[in-house]
Amino acid sequence: MDVKSFLSWRVASLLLLMPCLCKSLNVRILNEGPVHVIPGSDLLLRAHIESNAQDKLSMVTWERETETGPTPNRFILATCPGSSHSPCAGTRPNVQANIEKEESTLQISGFTPADGGDYIVTVTHLNGNQSSARCIVREYEAVHHVTVSINVSHSVLVCGEAWGTDPHFSWLYNRVAVTQTVGLVSQDGTTLRITQNPICGRFTCMVQNQLGYATATYTAGQCDTEEDHSGTIAAVVCVLLLLICGGMSGLLFWWRYRRNSNTRERLHEHMDS
Repeated sequence: MDVKSFLSWRVASLLLLMPCLCKSLNVRILNEGPVHVIPGSDLLLRAHIESNAQDKLSMVTWERETETGPTPNRFILATCPGSSHSPCAGTRPNVQANIEKEESTLQISGFTPADGGDYIVTVTHLNGNQSSARCIVREYEAVHHVTVSINVSHSVLVCGEAWGTDPHFSWLYNRVAVTQTVGLVSQDGTTLRITQNPICGRFTCMVQNQLGYATATYTAGQCDTEEDHSGTIAAVVCVLLLLICGGMSGLLFWWRYRRNSNTRERLHEHMDS
């Protein structure tokens, strides 16, 4: 047999073996991790199981492994038999699992911070082989400790937040949304490049998520334009008040003068008669 024939025979053998190599159970969790859950709500994890007629499913197991500690502890949450006609068994009253033809779900009602960790789903073949998939689950935390710092040399304000889940940043200038005449906000919202000159007024960073919001403010001093406007407005108000008071005083004086004049005319007419 020459080299060419030998190589052709090897390639043909590999092609024949490929269907056998693909005939195995595989599992993946559909939730994109890490999954953050608000305490008191429900956690729902979904796993897709790729199977075929040649490789049968024996069991599906859901487990949780702690993230912290020198030696992570592992707990079984639920087990499901390979047949979708048999119910799954949860190890706690608030744990429910289900299995369909190509999917298995795990639900934990009333999630608590202690339920966080590394969740593992394992499918077991009839021949004893196993395939697993993992997903990190953590508590959804509120926004904490918002701070604003300034880089004076670059006219940039930087907003920071401690450990809140999925924080969204926005900026206010004197309690109004920032416009391009005031500054430019970065794409992630954490920085504000100030474009107005001089830098003055109150800059507020607001950070919020599903559990609420928190703010921090940087005050750069009172703007001269604001002082001029306030002085002008005060002067105009004073002039208007003086004009109104002067007009009312003049009207009152004129009314009294007319009244006295009419009274004297009636007295003279009475004396003449």
